[in-house]
Amino acid sequence: MNKKIWKEFYEGHCLNAYEIFGAHINEKKKGVDFTVYAPHAQSIQVIGSFNGWSCEDHMMKKIDDRGCWTCFVKGAKAGDMYKYRVTQATGRVVDKIDPFAFYSELRPNTASIIADLSYDKWKDEEWVKNRSKGMHEPVNIYEMHIGSWKKAEDVEWINYKEIAKDLITYLKRNNFTHVEFMPLNEYPFDGSWGYQCSGYYSATSRYGTCHDLMYLINALHKANIGVIMDYVPVHFVKDDFALSYFDGTPLYEYEKACDADSQWGTANFNLWKEEVRSFLMSAAAFWIDKYHIDGLRMDAISNIIFWHGNKQLGANDGALDFIRRLNYNLSHKFKGVMLIAEDSSDFPKVTHSTLDGGLGFDYKWDLGWMNDTLKYLEKDPIYRKWHHNQITFSMAYFYSENFIMEFSHDEVVHGKKTIVDKIWGTYEQKFSQLRTLYMYMFTHPGKKLNFMGNELAHFREWDETKENDWFLLRYPVHDAFHTYFATLGKLYKKHPALYENDYDYHSFQWIDADNADENLFSYIRRSEKKDIVVILNFSPNTYEHHAFGVLEKGSYRQILNSEEDIYGGCGIGNAKACRAVKKECNHLPYTIHVNVPPFGGVMLEVKKAEKAQ
Repeated sequence: MNKKIWKEFYEGHCLNAYEIFGAHINEKKKGVDFTVYAPHAQSIQVIGSFNGWSCEDHMMKKIDDRGCWTCFVKGAKAGDMYKYRVTQATGRVVDKIDPFAFYSELRPNTASIIADLSYDKWKDEEWVKNRSKGMHEPVNIYEMHIGSWKKAEDVEWINYKEIAKDLITYLKRNNFTHVEFMPLNEYPFDGSWGYQCSGYYSATSRYGTCHDLMYLINALHKANIGVIMDYVPVHFVKDDFALSYFDGTPLYEYEKACDADSQWGTANFNLWKEEVRSFLMSAAAFWIDKYHIDGLRMDAISNIIFWHGNKQLGANDGALDFIRRLNYNLSHKFKGVMLIAEDSSDFPKVTHSTLDGGLGFDYKWDLGWMNDTLKYLEKDPIYRKWHHNQITFSMAYFYSENFIMEFSHDEVVHGKKTIVDKIWGTYEQKFSQLRTLYMYMFTHPGKKLNFMGNELAHFREWDETKENDWFLLRYPVHDAFHTYFATLGKLYKKHPALYENDYDYHSFQWIDADNADENLFSYIRRSEKKDIVVILNFSPNTYEHHAFGVLEKGSYRQILNSEEDIYGGCGIGNAKACRAVKKECNHLPYTIHVNVPPFGGVMLEVKKAEKAQ
């Protein structure tokens, strides 16, 4: 028994508790070793398909006075189902899942399943060795729910392996660099999408086996696509078969109901408790270690920062200590793995180093940018001039954190409407503004994330029981937008000005941030060799030969116009390059004159003059 792991587990510093806890196949002894943490249990038996679910033969032995129990079951093997029959501190007898189970039955059944996680088909050694956090690289993330991306005929769920070929082809065609899977851990209720978790180490059996998931991730890596997974360190399901009051006491949850009861009807983890910290840190490390995950997007971080996510209730200091410890340890053990916060609060230094008092995340979703931008586009253009700052405000705070610009699943469910449907106007006007919105997103500093269906201009809100509306691509306006979206991704990856120095304020400069009367926004994305000028028109007016200030002399060539015919636009644009003249405009030394289409966006490229040696 590894004494170092035991010591670290009890002290709250363990990242590999899964190496001793759970069900481990013992080839030498031809059976399985079971180990569980339940300090207040009176007794525990291992029951399963190998002993007729009887508690007579396999009593667990308490191996220390701090609460760990173990048992060896001869003849047990991979694929066998099992549970722990726990006589709790109160004397109540309950059959519980293994908190460290590596696999589980498909709901509504709840048994844990012995799994062999060895996999000899990994071919991603170079990928894992060279992966990075992407700070100076293009990061274009496709967020998806595996179960509703595509549906297979005559089966409820598509398999991890079956989806691999089509998914990779689709991601490459649309110029995504990463895929982000909504939680892959086990969970009992389909409608929670995995965010109400029961099995923190258990790959959900909805989509296949552990090895099927490994196959998918390996294939994605071979195609140079990074894999991010949603991870939920805040709360867990209250179902009696799972973690809730595991040994008859609040083992994983807070002792007081006012602290333990979450707003989702789940139980909040007691993040002050060292063993709970080790459980969650090890779970995060487990997915990176065993499944080669390249990043973790951590859900509901505001509920870690503040009690119940409410600033008025004060900071949760114990939870803050936990998240700093988690991020510090993961960053040091797994170089190049992204740690991403979904945080709706204004708490400072979320993406700053823990050594500087930060929380240690690499990125944070920019929920403020998302909300402000969509609120602006919901308004009639007549009134947008009074809300001009909803577009410009993001750059006032952008450099305080490492932000990801996101339109996630949360924005397209529960009566919120989809992205295109939120926008003011007629059907045609919605699409024109949608194209300009996405030009804004892809040229704004920060990495990018879109939920599946956004690239199709989905009008139907997301429903986890239905696949994407792929039939939309039979309609010219949707097919044209899909082409436009892929083109934006291609340009984003091609031009260093759009990604290389996202978090350096020198890479962005407003041309005119104050033209509220015309609903115009113009700015420059800068790089060493080429600048990109971006002009966005959120009005229905055409601006012909409109003057804009620029920094460099030279010829400004249009590289994308959201109103080009091939994208379903009106065709107004700039067939010829715009030549800069030596005349001050917008407090900049040169002027170009650009045709700006109604509700349109224009991107212009200029090659910088080489400096004399």
